Amino acid sequence: MAHCGRFRRAPLTRRQMLSHCCGGFGSIALASMLGGEPVQGQDASTTSPFSPRPTHFPARVKHVIYLYMDGGPSQVDTFDPKPRLATDNGKPFAMKIEPTQFNNIGTTLASPWKFQQYGESGTPVSDLFPHVAKHVDDLAVIRSMTSKFSEHTNGNYFLHTGIGIQGRPSMGAWVGYGLGTECEDLPAFVVLNGGLTPPGGLDNFNSGFLPASYQGSVFGAQSPPLSNIQRREASDQLQRNKLALLDRLDRGELSQRGSDDNVESAIANYELAYRMQTVVPELTDLSSETAQTRTLYGLDAKTKGTATFGRQCLLARRLIEKGVRFIELTCPAVGHDRWDQHGNLAKGHADNAAAVDQPIAALLADLKQRGLFEETLIVWSGEFGRTPFAQGNNGRDHNPFGFSLWLAGGGVKGGTVLGKTDEFGYKAVENILQIHDLHATMLHLLGLDHLKLTFRFSGRDMRLTDVHGEVIKEILA
Repeated sequence: MAHCGRFRRAPLTRRQMLSHCCGGFGSIALASMLGGEPVQGQDASTTSPFSPRPTHFPARVKHVIYLYMDGGPSQVDTFDPKPRLATDNGKPFAMKIEPTQFNNIGTTLASPWKFQQYGESGTPVSDLFPHVAKHVDDLAVIRSMTSKFSEHTNGNYFLHTGIGIQGRPSMGAWVGYGLGTECEDLPAFVVLNGGLTPPGGLDNFNSGFLPASYQGSVFGAQSPPLSNIQRREASDQLQRNKLALLDRLDRGELSQRGSDDNVESAIANYELAYRMQTVVPELTDLSSETAQTRTLYGLDAKTKGTATFGRQCLLARRLIEKGVRFIELTCPAVGHDRWDQHGNLAKGHADNAAAVDQPIAALLADLKQRGLFEETLIVWSGEFGRTPFAQGNNGRDHNPFGFSLWLAGGGVKGGTVLGKTDEFGYKAVENILQIHDLHATMLHLLGLDHLKLTFRFSGRDMRLTDVHGEVIKEILA
């Protein structure tokens, strides 16, 4: 109490002071302090989270399609042939064995599948992928990837966010933050869920500390792919009136509080959702596709999961045509636990491969035919590999010490094989890489420097690659 008998007015907080500054530096400074530092070259006055943003340097591609093979495909049964396994089949494993997920160690286990060389490059591919094998001259196969985690949830977080804990931004969210989108009617980051949400759940596709507008929008395998995509109001005008009321309420809140990510993201997401009501039904209606295209993708295939994944791959191509930046595909359900065959390896891997092989090959061919291949990066990967020795009698345990993945598309040197594992395919021994290197390379091809793509959070500049990562120059064209 002051001596005059009146309460002293509390001083304005920094947030309140800046929110009352109508013009000048106030609004721009506040956006910077409450959010992250803008991407290099990004206009700090940009109000829409979806606005296209300049790259750090000329980009080789505009889009990413991430073919996520949930569960961990076996490298020695797919893209890394090891004759020694056949020689030692049934014998005690000859190398020191690191602790495994279940420690049910069996003997050395040969691959049930043969490998053949394909293309001008002569890249060997197992009989699991007869369709993809026809495109090996477009693939850069990496045989020496490693992970820091041998458990699915942490491994998934590490693959998707660059750190093995919950709550960090997904790679797709980072791409949307760095580049914005070329399509105002769709999110920058879309997840096409085939029916199996990976361990770790939707946090694999979250925005973390980035603005909420950048989180992945999950499209289901069912029709319609999104809940509430159809207007429920009696008329378009009634819906517009409701949205206008919400907008006024939200903007009134902003005028009192200043910049607030939750409110600003809500406004942006309401507006985007309204626009999606027009675009998504047409986008997901595949009746306009030719019979030849539908057959190419396997939409009428009887093999379990093929039609579902074929639809996902075809939708990915259509999303690319609309300008969506980052599309991730999850696995369809085929009656097994993803690629996670701790037992019954032969049937489990065969069924999973049969579901995705034809659609992936169709996607590669279709992108080429439409002139979209050179502006798109396609990545095929699980979160880790599997052991060359058996778990029990006929399965394989988790193996983060050396596994295979491949990239294709713009800026990628096709027909390339990089890295090497030991003679059993257990551990990477040459050109050893980590997930951070994959992320750095993906961003590089999109025209983003992983060292400069940062967001100020918790007192330091955060980035997808943390304090690690090198661009994998050996696979770049």
